[in-house]
Amino acid sequence: MSDPLTEVVRLLQPRAVLANIISGKGNWAVRYSEYGHPGFCIVLEGSCLLAVDGQEPIAISAGDFVLLPTTPGFTLSSFAPAPPVFIDPKLVPGGQGERRHGEPNGEPDMRSLGGAFMFDRADPGFLVSWLPRMVHVQGSARLAQLVQMVGEEYEDQKPGSEYMLSRLAGMLLIEAMRSAAAGSTPPGLLRGLGDERLALALKQMHAHIDRAWTVGDLAAVAALSRSAFYDRFTRMVGVAPMEYLLGWRMEIAKQLLRHEALPVAEVAERVGYGSASTFSVAFSRRVGQSPSRYARSD
Repeated sequence: MSDPLTEVVRLLQPRAVLANIISGKGNWAVRYSEYGHPGFCIVLEGSCLLAVDGQEPIAISAGDFVLLPTTPGFTLSSFAPAPPVFIDPKLVPGGQGERRHGEPNGEPDMRSLGGAFMFDRADPGFLVSWLPRMVHVQGSARLAQLVQMVGEEYEDQKPGSEYMLSRLAGMLLIEAMRSAAAGSTPPGLLRGLGDERLALALKQMHAHIDRAWTVGDLAAVAALSRSAFYDRFTRMVGVAPMEYLLGWRMEIAKQLLRHEALPVAEVAERVGYGSASTFSVAFSRRVGQSPSRYARSD
């Protein structure tokens, strides 16, 4: 059975870059302007306050993992107020050692690893559209182990660290999304996977993308009536079943066209279209350009 989370992460091929150790002691605050790409924060030691624009401030502690799919502006700070240092992540490169805030000497009250996920393939907007504005995971022993390994790789910089970090980035994403799916999240893929009935239909859609699915077929997989399935899917995932399937088909098609260099007719067949012309019309409407033109573009 195909696993939607694995497929999403495999399609994106994430690698953790632009990362820095961030630490603070005493009264301190650092304000990051909007970045627009998926970002993360892993707390290695201690605790601090995280205030993301549009969200209530939260306390984050050692072992916590925060994923910001669009990374709006946010502030990291001590629990006592302090004038913030302003940083534009688009202008300040990562990988330049530890950034210390507040008192310069002594053991820090908080150490974290902050950075951005970059993707070798696919538009991260595709991932963002199915995720909550902020994913905050705490108390996960498995995630804590991954967090520790990421921190060690960044601090030690042993041979092979780049490869290790690319794999750890994928594992972090999957584990964080697993944890979020088990909790209460806004409508999206994670919430759908957290619903036992809908998860069955989502897995079948991903496993057999080339099948001529109907809402009735998917409702049968989920053991629900057609209307109950449609309403439940739309409410939990945020889009209608056929709209979700279309979006996933087009993401697969984009990868096959650009990275596998397959003929349009073969791509059409692989993603469930009976003819190249029908596929081309649907692709052009969704992507804004023809399949052949998309395959040639950078």
